[in-house]
Amino acid sequence: MQKTILITGCSSGIGLRSATLLKERGYRVFAAARKIADVEKLKSQGLESILLDVNDSASIQEALEQVLTLTGGTLDALFNNAGYLQAGAVEDLSREFDRAQFETNVFGTMDLTRRVLPVMLKQGHGRIIQNSSILGMITLPYYGAYNASKFALEGYSNTLRLELRGTNIHVVLINPGPIYSNLRKNAYQLYQHTVAEQPSQHERIYKKMEQSYFKPKKDFLTQQPDAVVKKLIHALESKHPRAHYYVGFPAQLLAILRRLLPDSALDWVLSRIAHQPQ
Repeated sequence: MQKTILITGCSSGIGLRSATLLKERGYRVFAAARKIADVEKLKSQGLESILLDVNDSASIQEALEQVLTLTGGTLDALFNNAGYLQAGAVEDLSREFDRAQFETNVFGTMDLTRRVLPVMLKQGHGRIIQNSSILGMITLPYYGAYNASKFALEGYSNTLRLELRGTNIHVVLINPGPIYSNLRKNAYQLYQHTVAEQPSQHERIYKKMEQSYFKPKKDFLTQQPDAVVKKLIHALESKHPRAHYYVGFPAQLLAILRRLLPDSALDWVLSRIAHQPQ
């Protein structure tokens, strides 16, 4: 029987490649995006696409109802991929900026997951896969809101995994390191309209970020989105999927260092790679 999966944030990058490659693999993919223009573009590429804005509970409910109508009330997997990065020092981020970061990266994921759970519990199986980040395991300066949102997603997902023990519903976290996607491009555009418009004692650092993080050069450490999809496929198809999948050497190394090093030593390491997050 053909497996079904709902993927959020499919307009580009990891979401788009996940939808495309899983469709080629035989899945029935529902590729969600928050803009009508992106939905139409996805349809033109041969994907079943639906409008879903994770910041809007009504949009989430309407999208899920649409999917369940098309599948006869079942859904095998959910890949919560939608998210963005708000850059800036903690002291430069207003409550409005922090709230917006959490609405998309955390609360939208929690809302959609909560609505999917009864479906999976009724059918007796399911996979809930979260696209987190290595910044859900370690922190880098000047990405405080994003760090916090990914740590929150980790805590929520780990709790959910414990609560679902014995239900045949698996909760998985994927933790990418640097990935070629629109994350940095979109983060730069947002930064220009938020933090960059106000005075800051961190202006010198921000100027460096504009030439490093926001304008990355190709290197062997940065992975293509397909590297994430490879882990996603294992999480979907393994009889016993892992709780965490680290994507790329930097993510794997930092996960190990986090376990081995004292905080002071880890802080020294992280201070020297401050502008290379995913």
